Amino acid sequence: MIRNLLQVGVYIAAAASGLTDVTDDSVSDVIDSAAEATTEAAQEVNQFVQFVQDNIPNLIGFGIKVILALVFFFLGGKIIKWLRKIVHRSFERTNVDAGVVQFVDSMMKFGLYALLIFMIATNFGIESSSIAALIASAGVAVGLALQGSLSNFAGGILILLLKPFAVGDYIIVTQEGIEGTVKEIQIFYTKLATVDNQTVVVPNSILTSNSLTNVTARPERQLDLKVGIDYDSDLKEAKKLIEDMLYSDPSVIQDEEIKVFVDSLGDSAVMIGLRAWVKTEEYWATRWRLTEQIKLTFDEAGIEIPYNHITVHMKSDEKNGAKSQDLF
Repeated sequence: MIRNLLQVGVYIAAAASGLTDVTDDSVSDVIDSAAEATTEAAQEVNQFVQFVQDNIPNLIGFGIKVILALVFFFLGGKIIKWLRKIVHRSFERTNVDAGVVQFVDSMMKFGLYALLIFMIATNFGIESSSIAALIASAGVAVGLALQGSLSNFAGGILILLLKPFAVGDYIIVTQEGIEGTVKEIQIFYTKLATVDNQTVVVPNSILTSNSLTNVTARPERQLDLKVGIDYDSDLKEAKKLIEDMLYSDPSVIQDEEIKVFVDSLGDSAVMIGLRAWVKTEEYWATRWRLTEQIKLTFDEAGIEIPYNHITVHMKSDEKNGAKSQDLF
């Protein structure tokens, strides 16, 4: 049809410009072509209009289903948030571990939204058996592709069951060089906050397949320090000074055992060890304070803390021999 109209237009333009001769027969042919093209155009328009008229109920029905699906998804999301809040409050009233609350909340969110999407799909006329078959086949494919994620999911369950740590604990994974305070325990990963407030996302499989140290598992922690003194220094006086510091320090738990002892006899120093118990949250502050206090107290008492010396012998140009110099 379009081709015929183009041919008619070209012919009329050529005739008007005098490029071709116009006869009655040619004019009749042009009129016939134009009429035929117009008829074809009218037929196609009528077919399109008839198609729209015939499918208006279906289009309206489909549009209504889409609108209802969006409304249903919006309302379903609100209901899911409401259910999650109810479960969260019930866990808070029963003093359930924060890690369990976070894990269950993640599971509920994932499962309820999957159920919501399933219900919306069935509302569009998709058979539930077809959806189940699709989910099963997709589950096998996804399971093969996401073996690591499944191991992380299993690791999350093991963490909640065995409870090697909880939210708020400071843990160290030595093999991976990871440490920090546990902030969240999710389905597939655990979030840690480092001492400089960086967030580290650790897959749960790493936490369950490696040995880790839970530094804050108990409310008390033993402080273990060692300091060396010179062999010529007064050993008994040094021990007494350290004992006085420990018994007078407010962070040291006086009800627990306090020990000051000779740990070893080194090459250039007598190593004195001290052990005391402090609250876990005060461990580092107490350790740093006592280390500084020991140094200042020993300096005032004239007790020397030895350090390594290097003696270098330098040859002299003089015939008298060599010179020596100590480098510190």
